[in-house]
Amino acid sequence: MSDAWPGQSRAPSLDDLAALAEAAFAALPETFRLQAGEVVFRVDDFAADEVLDALELDDPFELTGLYHGVDLQHRSVLDPMPHPSMVFLYRRPILDEWAARGDVTLAELVTHVLIHEIGHHFGLSDDDIHAIEAED
Repeated sequence: MSDAWPGQSRAPSLDDLAALAEAAFAALPETFRLQAGEVVFRVDDFAADEVLDALELDDPFELTGLYHGVDLQHRSVLDPMPHPSMVFLYRRPILDEWAARGDVTLAELVTHVLIHEIGHHFGLSDDDIHAIEAED
């Protein structure tokens, strides 16, 4: 496991991951943050059973994050006021991936998941996001 959680004798809590997500978002370029607009971040241990069922996932450890809302490309000023867009981060799957990988810090992994889900907020598909990541 990487040394990204030094000096801690316990696993990072929901609040710890929320703080990492807030720091990751704050570290993004200002133009990116402004374009993202109002996005609510929420950290849960796992996705709800209904979410896993809708995504046809049997293993809750397969889902580290999820975007929920109307992406910016599909919004219209004529639409009724949408609920705020939400980015869910799932603590246990993120910690499991972090422990299994050992090649990234926890902050790096949280940042990666957060940016991936914000990509969906911008209307990008998984294929679009993977193509962008492959360019780096």
